Amino acid sequence: MATTAFTKMQSLGNDFVMLDNISTQLPLEPDIIRHLADRHVGIGCDQVIVASPGDDSADFFMRIFNADGTEVGQCGNGARCFARYLIENGWTDKRHLVVQTSSAQLELVLEDGGQVSVNMGTPLFEPAAVPFDSPTCEKDYVLHIGEEQVRIHIASIGNPHAVLSVDDINCAPVKSLGPAIECHPAFPQKANVGFVQVCDRRHLKLRVWERGVGETMACGSGAGAAAAVCRKQGLVDDTVEVELPGGTVEVSWSGRDGLWLRGPATTVYRGEIEFTVT
Repeated sequence: MATTAFTKMQSLGNDFVMLDNISTQLPLEPDIIRHLADRHVGIGCDQVIVASPGDDSADFFMRIFNADGTEVGQCGNGARCFARYLIENGWTDKRHLVVQTSSAQLELVLEDGGQVSVNMGTPLFEPAAVPFDSPTCEKDYVLHIGEEQVRIHIASIGNPHAVLSVDDINCAPVKSLGPAIECHPAFPQKANVGFVQVCDRRHLKLRVWERGVGETMACGSGAGAAAAVCRKQGLVDDTVEVELPGGTVEVSWSGRDGLWLRGPATTVYRGEIEFTVT
């Protein structure tokens, strides 16, 4: 048996188990990640996030694992919690951080009042960048789900997203179409699936089915992808509030350069957990 300290954090109900790989060395096998994320026998979370030392180009390295044990390269809400985790544990006193993930370099800014902003990089829409199986770059795409044809937009915010427009977010077919699109063969790395309702030019409503997790209370990269897709279509302004089941996050993107995500990050509790190392 092994014991490790952890911090439970959340942003808009999107919850994380934060682990220290700076002062200790952790075993990070998929079965251990799944145990930590299990809400019945472990701690319970949407993602496990591990802090490691940075290099010459970044202050820290952030590893991100979904609840099913798979490692991913982006998590907007998790990144904002990560910044607070580093400061609260005394590993830095900087309010402006550069953090590397497996797929992106993020800029994090800690503000007064518990708000944290993250520059998630420039959204990408080309199929090869998502990745998405299409020989050409189109305005939107049609997926065949059984006998149904579903029209989607695609985007990468450091991870793959499908975005669907809906008239009423409360009636969105998240639990039926979400897993079907997540695992559709057109997405070789699977996909996060966002269902977005445009309320006006400064307000979106969103529900997200996250790959390897299921529907979550919030998804930072999903909010960024939905806002970027709507901004690209000319449906919203540069800055928009995205309302998710767990709360509201602000997304800013001019159509060029990096996309910024701003919202709260909160520590829930700290503790220790035992797990079996095989």
